[in-house]
Amino acid sequence: MNIFKKKEANNIPHFAVCGIVEIGGKILFVRHTYGVAKDRILLPGGYVKENELPTFAAERELFEETGIICEAKELYSMQFKSEQWCAVFTMEYKSGTPTSDGHENSEILLLSIDEALERDDLTNMSRKILKSYINNKNGLEKSDFLAKGRTDKDYAIFGV
Repeated sequence: MNIFKKKEANNIPHFAVCGIVEIGGKILFVRHTYGVAKDRILLPGGYVKENELPTFAAERELFEETGIICEAKELYSMQFKSEQWCAVFTMEYKSGTPTSDGHENSEILLLSIDEALERDDLTNMSRKILKSYINNKNGLEKSDFLAKGRTDKDYAIFGV
């Protein structure tokens, strides 16, 4: 069974990632075009591919959805459901101009946390993450430690 596919009618579990990216003192959001978050704004992210580390999935998804290059720095929070988990990373912005992919999202927004929290179209998960982020910007930092025989392409540890 491939457990890395998007959830289908048969309820195959799936794994997701999203990123908190600060650019110029504002947080990056996308307006989603499908699913339960259709027409709402949320932190950008997506699904983990088979044999892909969540850190690389977050970096890839941010690039695919917004055109920016960033690096996963900290594991900020985790969401668990019986059919899904979602890892939320703080991301270090490296380069690029945020641009909508025109497919999975229809708009890019750079908002202060206060501006985002005032909006009715912000998803509940993004709202909860931002409320926490206001008070505690610290997550579990990514370590440079590599287990024997591993590379940064197939191993990551946080909080040590």
